[in-house]
Amino acid sequence: MQIVLRGAAAGYEAEHTARIFFPGAEKATQIPEEGDFVLAVSHEKTDFVLLRLNSALFWRTAVRTPEQDAEYSLCRLLYGLLQEQTGQNPPWGMMTGVRPVRIIHDLRAMGATEAEIEDRFLRHFACTPQKFSLARGIADLQRPVLEGADPMDCSVYAGIPFCPTRCSYCSFVSRTVGDKATRALVQPYVDNLCRELTAIRKTADRCGLRIRTFYIGGGTPTSLSAAQLEQLMSHIAATFDLASLDEYTVEAGRPDCTDPEKLRIIKQYGATRISINPQTFSDEVLHNIGRRHTAQDIIDCFAAARSAGHDNINMDLIAGLPGDTVEGFTHSLEQTIALAPENITVHTLTLKRASNLVVEHRAAAYDDVAAMLSRCDALHQAGYHPYYLYRQKGTLQNLENIGWAKPGRECLYNIYIMEEIHTILSAGAGGSTKLVIPGKRHGKIERIFNFKYPTEYIDRFEEILARKKGVEDFYERCAAQTLCKP
Repeated sequence: MQIVLRGAAAGYEAEHTARIFFPGAEKATQIPEEGDFVLAVSHEKTDFVLLRLNSALFWRTAVRTPEQDAEYSLCRLLYGLLQEQTGQNPPWGMMTGVRPVRIIHDLRAMGATEAEIEDRFLRHFACTPQKFSLARGIADLQRPVLEGADPMDCSVYAGIPFCPTRCSYCSFVSRTVGDKATRALVQPYVDNLCRELTAIRKTADRCGLRIRTFYIGGGTPTSLSAAQLEQLMSHIAATFDLASLDEYTVEAGRPDCTDPEKLRIIKQYGATRISINPQTFSDEVLHNIGRRHTAQDIIDCFAAARSAGHDNINMDLIAGLPGDTVEGFTHSLEQTIALAPENITVHTLTLKRASNLVVEHRAAAYDDVAAMLSRCDALHQAGYHPYYLYRQKGTLQNLENIGWAKPGRECLYNIYIMEEIHTILSAGAGGSTKLVIPGKRHGKIERIFNFKYPTEYIDRFEEILARKKGVEDFYERCAAQTLCKP
């Protein structure tokens, strides 16, 4: 399937509306002589959409009134045609964005009534009542967190771009520590990361920022040796006021590199939350995705974490992994619930272009993924509730990822970064610092990027430190424009 766009209003939204129905569609500049295609044309006052599917042609046209939004009108016309001819009824309707919950927060902030918000989801976006109810419930739960946010709050993220092996679904910039060349990068990387975190602390102090949460992610942070992990975490403990943090998370995601010593180090140096991420409890599916451990290894790692004193643990599952079934996913969910972690995050498999699943053409649409997610009702029965939600391009059946938590165990960092409540200061290769104007949470966000690859991060580290000046420049401009208090 190819997507052809014509006219000023035929852009990003029209392209991604077509991809709701045809995820693998490619954008083209000309109508192909053969094969399937979608054409969306926006004229000054009229819209026209055309679909060629299995050699048959289908089309619709409409006249716009002056008060109608041209982009939305074209997308609505296109959505109706594709829904009719494919027989698909996407649960999130016409939504193409990643943050449905934020729409509710934004509309409430603008003074919209609850009835107007519901109408926006059900009529404007053609979202199902079930998905709207899910999003509204999460927005209600998050509301006290948003209302309690201070304009000068921030969080810090430190990235470790190394893993024991590369999972087949992964598109993150990470290197496997099994080869000699990568192992040689790890120590200088950790050294520089410590230096950058020192710079971040000084920058936060100069800007008058209060650090609320700290998050060490990856990659896989526990792919570091015990000595390197202790070097990093002891440096953080000496550099930051951990007692003032509301939350400190370390991803200890994989049992093939997370041992009792590393779990002890994580606890000793102040982490209050960790992740141990099975993705599945099927040995066959673990093998399919490139994991070199068993389901029993996950259970043993979880027990070791509890023995080390970790009392706030998240576990990730993925619905739609290669070779999994509804019954297999249900077993993984039941096993996770039986372990009773404080958080359970359920992702829907997303097909990223840089992942091995896509590069090696090993993935296809998974018809049962919605049925897998329906089994998550068991989480409600086990005392968990959904507290954050996001969507991604390329997710199977245009579905979502949901974080579930026991009451009072919601991950604040996940809420902060997803709803873009405050600035995130990011350290490490591939890091993206997000600068949020204080008091203008729904305004334009500015970004400062680190170099993407570990070798660049090490070789051009002084440039990264120089870029940190951009954080101070940002807050100086805010103060000069009286958008925030210095």
